[in-house]
Amino acid sequence: MKRFLSILLLTFFQVAPVAAQKHHKRFEAMDVQHYRFEITLNDENNEIKGKAIIQIKFKKDVTHVYLDLASRVNGIGDGMKITGIAGPHDQGLHYTHEDDVLSLLFSAKQGETHELKVEYQGVPKNGLIIAENKFGERTFFGDNWPDRGKHYLPTVDHPSDKATVDWVITAPEHYQVIGNGRLIETTNLEGGMKITRWRTDVPIPTKVMVFGAARFAVEYLGRTYGTEVSSWVYPQDRDAGFYDYAIAPEILDWFINHVGPYPFSKLANVQSKTMFGGMENAGNIFYSERSVTGERRSAGTVVHEIAHQWFGNSASEADWHHAWLSEGFATYFTNLYYEQKEGRDNFVNRLKTQRFRVIQFSKSKPVPIVDTSIIDYMQALNANTYQKGGWVLHMLRREVGDEHFWEGIRAYYKKYTLSNALSEDLRDVFEEVSGQELDGFFRQWLYQPGQPQLDAKWHYNEGKLEVQINQTQIEDFEFDLDIEVIYEDGTSEKHTVPITSKTQVWSPEVKSKPLDVKLDPDTWLLFEGKIERK
Repeated sequence: MKRFLSILLLTFFQVAPVAAQKHHKRFEAMDVQHYRFEITLNDENNEIKGKAIIQIKFKKDVTHVYLDLASRVNGIGDGMKITGIAGPHDQGLHYTHEDDVLSLLFSAKQGETHELKVEYQGVPKNGLIIAENKFGERTFFGDNWPDRGKHYLPTVDHPSDKATVDWVITAPEHYQVIGNGRLIETTNLEGGMKITRWRTDVPIPTKVMVFGAARFAVEYLGRTYGTEVSSWVYPQDRDAGFYDYAIAPEILDWFINHVGPYPFSKLANVQSKTMFGGMENAGNIFYSERSVTGERRSAGTVVHEIAHQWFGNSASEADWHHAWLSEGFATYFTNLYYEQKEGRDNFVNRLKTQRFRVIQFSKSKPVPIVDTSIIDYMQALNANTYQKGGWVLHMLRREVGDEHFWEGIRAYYKKYTLSNALSEDLRDVFEEVSGQELDGFFRQWLYQPGQPQLDAKWHYNEGKLEVQINQTQIEDFEFDLDIEVIYEDGTSEKHTVPITSKTQVWSPEVKSKPLDVKLDPDTWLLFEGKIERK
C-alpha cells in the first residue's frame, strides 16, 4: 500500500496544474526567510503605497526571482504598479510584471541569502478589503486566504513557504492597527498620521499573514500560559463583542492542554470585514462583523478558528489539495472540545449533522478529499475538506483507540510545529504510534470518492439471526461495522463486524428473538443507508 501512495503522488506531480508545477519548481530554488511590509493607507482613496523588503535564501543557483503580485491589465485599472526594484546595495534590477507575476532579473548562488526591495502602489482588486463597516466607518482588513495576498503583497503566495513578517503601517491617526506578532512601535507623526509596527518571532504562511486597521475598542483578557489574549471590536459593539470573545482564554487553555504549546506570541480576536465567517490569521483571528451578537451565537466559530492556530497556521498543509489537514482538523477538534464541555450527545449530534452534509456533497460532486483537479483553491471550501476531513479523524480515533489517537495527534503536531505536512506524513506518525498499518485506511478515505452505501436486511427464524449487508456504491471500502441487537426484554448486545466484501452475511448467536437490529449505534462510521427487517 505504501507503493500505491507513492505512485499516486507521482501521478499528481505529472498531472497537476501548470501553476502548481511552477510553485514546486520555485520552492526548489528559493526560500523566503522574512518579509518587511511598509504600507501607507489614506482616507482620500483606496490606493495604497507599499514597500516590501524580502529576505530570500537560495537553494540553487538562479538567474531570476519570481514573486506573486497582482498586475494591472494593460497598465490600467486596479492592481499594483511597480515604482522601484532594487537588489543588494540598492542596485536597480530589470523586471517584468504581468499576469500577476513579478519576474526579477537577479543572479544568486546556492546557499546565499539576499534582500530584495519592491516598491509599488495601486488599488487592491482583492485580498485587502477596503470598505465601510456596518456602522459606516472606513476600515482596512487583510483577507489573504487562500492565495489572495498577492493582490497587495509581493510574496511567494503558497502555504509551504513560511516566513517571519514585520508590518509597518502608516495610517491616519484615528485608526488602530492590528497585525501578526508582537506590537513593536506606535508613533504619531506630523500631519495626523501614525506608524504602527508589529513583528512575528516565528514563520507563518502568507495565507494568514495580515493586518487590519479600523477604529476599535480593545479589551485585554490577561495571559493564558503566558500568551496575551485580547478582543478587538468596533466601539459601537463594545459590550456585545467583549462578551462574545471573552470565551477565548478557556478555549486556549483547552487546546494547550490537549494538543501542545500555543505557537504564537498573542491571541487577538478581531471583529472585521472578512468575507468568511471567521479567518484564522496567525495570532489575530478576523471574524465576520455580523458574528458579534452579544449572545455567543458564534462560539463554535471561535473554537474552530482557535483550533487553526495549531492546525493550519503552525502545522500547515504543504499543498492546497491537502487542506483537510487544516479544515478537517479544526472541524473535528471543535467537536472534541464540545464533547468534553457539553457531553457525548452534543458531540454525536454534531457528527450526524456533518455526516449528512458529506453525503449530500458526494451526490452533487463525487470527488475525493485530496482532489488534485482543483485549480481555483476557493473550491476547496467544501464538505469534503471540512466535514469529511473531520470524519476521517473520528474514524481514525476509532481505528487506533483513544490513547493512541491523542498520542498520535500530539506527536504529529510536535513534529510539524511551524512546518508543513502532507496526508501521508500524518499517516506515518499514526503508524509509528499505533503500530498498525494504515495505508488502506488513508487510501480509501482520502484518495477515493464517496463512502459506503449500505442496504442491509435482517431476519430471525428458528432461533437463528441472519444479517445480510450489501454495499451498493461503486468504490470498494473495507471497514468495521458496529451492529446492535436489541431484545424484547429491553437488553441489547453490540458486535463489531469486519466488512471486507460488497456482500456479506453475518449470523451471530443470540440469546432470544431480537426486537430490532441497528447499524453503527454509537456513530463511528461515515456511511449512508439503512437496515430493514425482511
